Order: sequence, then structure tokens, then C-alpha cells
Amino acid sequence: MSQGKPTPLSGFPEWLPAGQIVQQQVIDTLSRTFELYGFAPLSTRAVEPMDQLLRKGETSKEVYVLRRLQADADDASDAGLGLHFDLTVPFARYVLEHAGKLQFPFRRYQIQPCWRGERPQEGRYREFWQADIDVVERDELPFHYDVELPLVIADALAALPLPKATMHVNNRKLCQGFYTGLGLSDPMAAIRIVDKIDKIGPSGVGAALAEELGASEAQVSACLALADIRTPDASFADQVAKLGVSDPLLDEGIEELTRVVTAAAEHAPGLLVADLRIARGLDYYTGTVYETFLAGAESLGSICSGGRYDNLATAGTERYPGVGLSIGISRILGRLLGRGDLTASRTVPTCVLVALPDEESRTGCDRLAMTLRRRGIPTEVAPAAQKYGKQIRFAQRRGIPYVLFPAAEGGTELRDIRTGEQAPVDVASWQPPAADLRPRVTTGPA
Repeated sequence: MSQGKPTPLSGFPEWLPAGQIVQQQVIDTLSRTFELYGFAPLSTRAVEPMDQLLRKGETSKEVYVLRRLQADADDASDAGLGLHFDLTVPFARYVLEHAGKLQFPFRRYQIQPCWRGERPQEGRYREFWQADIDVVERDELPFHYDVELPLVIADALAALPLPKATMHVNNRKLCQGFYTGLGLSDPMAAIRIVDKIDKIGPSGVGAALAEELGASEAQVSACLALADIRTPDASFADQVAKLGVSDPLLDEGIEELTRVVTAAAEHAPGLLVADLRIARGLDYYTGTVYETFLAGAESLGSICSGGRYDNLATAGTERYPGVGLSIGISRILGRLLGRGDLTASRTVPTCVLVALPDEESRTGCDRLAMTLRRRGIPTEVAPAAQKYGKQIRFAQRRGIPYVLFPAAEGGTELRDIRTGEQAPVDVASWQPPAADLRPRVTTGPA
């Protein structure tokens, strides 16, 4: 049955081959970096019970609900299931379900697609890939993991051809303690309001604090002054002290944030900024919070976010506090691929094209290709026995760097089609330069 040209579906990115190669290289690079730090790979199912998904507050309205098209009215087999919209909630469920089989502290990384029913725009999709790292422990999680995780992300992002990344970090204890010491009626509500400052502006935040919490003019002024503090070092503590607010939780938050910023300054200078307007509006964060921005792409919002959560994974008296960070792979690639800032050195993984003299030679050419593949060299045989000039152009259009020509007397010659150099080669021992073996992620058009 014939049909018209398909209509593109917004919010579900499908990269062309070069873009897909870039995405896979990014995933492979992140996986290698996470494993260098001892994080184990993990994959969880696509669906979770709705009561779990709805625990995350504002994002609940964006959950895709699962339902079979022809389910009977009384068929409740899929009732209460939804597609996961991030990897943190599924991970918390996984820890509770498999706690008896896990070794703690449990360090995991997870790279999977997620689904979120929001309005598609640049950097925001309805189907997207995320890369998460988390550390969870039983009962109490030492604070040094809050310090370690941004350093892992620093190495992961540094291994990718990306613009400079800056991670803005704060501590919810600092904010909650400040608002408590200030005398606000609901410190947690104040955190959620101030977290919207980039969307509604200082005046909008001030109006919301006054309307919802009954904040006085002086209290609003103090909240906005705190949100204005941003330093590349631990000097933020002195600026907070000048605001004249005191509270034990505030002191604890300042001490913890100082440790994170100081460690990052040594390991990855220029990575971290103490930014006291960063709050992360999700209720389950309890301590350190992180948001990361790319230079020149600040309009995307944060491309790597997360924080400490002490109560997300709990069951009765069992508690598994954790800290995690999530990289928005699709958010990053949507901008960089869409603007041609990243591409792949070739559109296929093939390193060598075996030229085909005639169809009768295909079996022999297949053997040559298999000889190379057995040594890990991606190889394909030309699709048709055309003139060699056409076969070379076939390779050029795909970025395949080498063409192998079989000779009638059994020998072979290899041409580097970039330079035109051609010479006899021993297929059993030849190895391409490492830079040619696989496609590379490059900046700018291929």
C-alpha cells in the first residue's frame, strides 16, 4: 500500500549516520571515563509504576502513560505504568529491589533513552539520551562523594570536543538554613521560588516570596542578595556572612560547599563556580546541587545537573542516600550537530573498501575483507563491479580512507584515496594508523 511522504515528528531526534556516529563516540567516551573511576554499567527497564514516577513533583505532568491500543476497558495489566522521564527514579527503585545483591557503596553509570512529554524546542526533546553516575550507600553516605562526582564529570567532559563547561554548585542546606535564619515561614517553598529566578526574574521572585510566604521587603532583599552571590572560589562564605543571617544548617551548608569548590579548584581549575541561586527545584535534593553550562550555549540551560538525595530510596527503616549527576547527551548534541559544530570524520565505520574487479571475484574479495575484519579493521566489499574510478568515488563520498585492489595473480595493492598514494600491501599484516581505524568526532563540517 502506497503512502505519502512521512511527516517529521518533533521532539524525537533521528540523527543522520554522521550524527549517530558522533553520539555513539560520545557514549563510548563517557563509558570509558566512568569505568576509570570504578562505576559499574547498569540498565533499567523503560517503564516504572506511576506512584514512583509521581514522586518527583513538577515533572509529573510530563509523564507518558503506558496503555495498549486494544486493551479492554477492564484490562488493568498495564494500569499505573509510565515511561521513565529520567534515570534517577528508576535507579532508586532498582537499589531498593536489589539491595540484598549489591555491594555498598554502589557506584553505577547508566546511559539510556528517557521520555518526557514537554513542548519540543532546542535542547528539549520528548525522547532523549542521558548519562548518569550515582553513588549510593546504606544509612549514611560520606560527603567526600559530593566532592568526587564533579571531578569525574570534569574528566568526562574534557575528553569530548565540547566548548568549555562551567559547573555551578550550591548546597540546599545553605539555602534552607539561610531562609530559616531569616525567619521565612516555609524555607523549602522559598527554595523552589528562588530556583525560578532565571525564568521570572528578581522582581518575579520577590513578588512570589511576598505573596506566597508573606515575606517582608527586608526578607525579599536578603533572599535576592543571597541569590546574587557567585564566586570561583570559597570567598562566597565571606559574602554570606556579611548578610548577617545565622543558623546551624546554614553553617553546615557553607562548610560542605567550601569543600566541593576547594577540591575542584585543585583537580580541574576553572570548572566550578559557587552560585547561590542554583537550587534545583526538585524536592528530593537535600545537600549539594549542581548545574553545568557550555560556553556559547548558555541558552540551552544546564547540560549536566544533579545533587545529593538522602531520602529518595527508602523502604521502611531501610535508607539508601546517594549523590548523582546526569549529562544530557541529546541536549548537547542537538545544539552542536544542528549548528554543524560537531560531525564525524566519515559517515560509515568502514576503514577499507575492497574493490571488486568483477562479480566472479566476489568470493575472493569477501575472503580479503574477512582477513582484515578478523584483525579488527572495519571493511566492506564494493557493492558492484563498476569501473574502479566509480568505486573510488563511492569510498570518497562516505569518507572511507582506503581502497584495496586485488590483483589477478593473487597480490593486493592499497590506495590512500586522500593522498592518491598506492602500493603493494600484505593483507595479513597491514594495520591502518590508529586515527583512521574508526571514525573520529571532529569540529566543523566533515
